[in-house]
Amino acid sequence: MLSAPTSEPAGTLDAAATAARLPWGPLADEIAALLHDSTVSVPARSVLPLPRGGSLFVMPATDSRVAMTKLITLTPANASTGRASIQGDVVIFDIATGERRLVLDGPTVTARRTAAVSLLAARLMAPVQQGPLLVVGAGVQGQAHAQAFIEGLGVREVWIASRSAGSAELLAQQVRAMGATARVVTDADAALPHCPLVATCTPAHAVVLTATPRPDAFIAAVGAFTPTMAELSPSLCLHMAQHGHIVVDTEDASHEAGDLLQAGLDVAAIPTLRDVVRGPFTASTGPVLFKSCGWAGWDLAAARLAMQAVTQREHP
Repeated sequence: MLSAPTSEPAGTLDAAATAARLPWGPLADEIAALLHDSTVSVPARSVLPLPRGGSLFVMPATDSRVAMTKLITLTPANASTGRASIQGDVVIFDIATGERRLVLDGPTVTARRTAAVSLLAARLMAPVQQGPLLVVGAGVQGQAHAQAFIEGLGVREVWIASRSAGSAELLAQQVRAMGATARVVTDADAALPHCPLVATCTPAHAVVLTATPRPDAFIAAVGAFTPTMAELSPSLCLHMAQHGHIVVDTEDASHEAGDLLQAGLDVAAIPTLRDVVRGPFTASTGPVLFKSCGWAGWDLAAARLAMQAVTQREHP
């Protein structure tokens, strides 16, 4: 008698199961560990434009144990249809045998590894880690950053600014369900004096922050990842360079960090998160801007952490 087909092939995890494999603290720790691993190899990602304004991303990476590729589409037009803007998978292979071992939900990996990178950066560099946290943009990344900072840093107050009042209120409800207080605001710049932690998580179609941040501010800017995209004004970026500290996630930011490039900064000369992890970070005063553009190495860190459960099951 044939067995009934399953909804997911063996080794394929849906969004909830993928998230369960990637808890915030351990994921941030795995990202830090990856930056110490000399066997990691991450070629440049390929981005192929699609006919209707979308993009296809192919992002491979390997270390001494696993090889993985994230294959996702980004379709900005989906924002008005109810469909997910990011769709796809992360496929993980065993180096020794070449076997496919696991398939993770791509959007979940993207959301969690991006927020976990910001969490790691805040752990290492934020002058004031307890918040309040200002989240600009109330989509998937806004939710992920709120959750990561609540669970990973102990933040108990979150301010939310979004061009969509409905999305902002939904995120506020989610924040309250996480045990923190939430406040929806209409002016992100006006909220800056009240929030030492900031995460900008917008589609980066327009600048959302122009005001001068607090002297003890930590800003994680994650929305822009091409030279033409920006969430932060040039004047804000120049202020951070002159009066504080800027760190980028990887060397690739030198041709991807639109916020910084549009401010005329020499991004290639800016330290990376690897420098900070291997540091220590020695900044003593002034605000900190962490500019994150994304990197397949962060997906590899997520793949390594997700594979730990497989390895423990096979070798108890």
